[in-house]
Amino acid sequence: MDFETLVRERRSIRGYKPDPVPKDVIQEIIEIAKGAPSSMNTQPWFFHVITGEPLERIRQGNTERMLAGAEAQREIPVHGSYEGIHRQRQIEVAVQLFEAMGIARDDKERRQDWVMRGFRQFDAPVSIVMTYDKSLEPATISHFDLGAVTYGLVLAAWTRGLGTVINGQGIMQSAVVREHAKIPEWQTIMTCIAMGYPNDEFSANAVKSKRTPNDDIVTFTGFDGD
Repeated sequence: MDFETLVRERRSIRGYKPDPVPKDVIQEIIEIAKGAPSSMNTQPWFFHVITGEPLERIRQGNTERMLAGAEAQREIPVHGSYEGIHRQRQIEVAVQLFEAMGIARDDKERRQDWVMRGFRQFDAPVSIVMTYDKSLEPATISHFDLGAVTYGLVLAAWTRGLGTVINGQGIMQSAVVREHAKIPEWQTIMTCIAMGYPNDEFSANAVKSKRTPNDDIVTFTGFDGD
């Protein structure tokens, strides 16, 4: 498909078939994603691709810790609760997802189960944990670069019939992820990407989050009529 169609059709996938994803397909996807730009050509990214029993152990560890009330262990600074327009956008997509899944506002059990799906990396057959070299700290520019390569990865995956969702919940207990993914201490865990073949019967997979109109976020300077 052409690039515009690819960007407009891609969406986050939160329900997957159990089918394994071939290693060579993942290699192809990463090869394409690596074409992303990076500051001074540093290419600061590392891809830790996990499946099978190691991924199950990560799911279990994340779930057990979060249900026990453990504090989040992220390795990058996080903002915390959103406010204002950012909170409104967060709520907007949550409403879309809950409506698609038929989860009522007062259904605490199903809402809790939805949250735990995130910590289980949405039961996807593959998780790709994104890291960078700690020697690059403070790493704001590296964060930017990892964002670029991650977007390239999710687009490349879509062209091969694979769905993804970028999922900070999946590495909320980074110590668990580091242990079972065998990530070296000299790398910082930034985020992860759930990947697999979309389950077309999972209602939330049809949700496409809305985008803010250009008039609200774009300014033009120096053009005729400005």
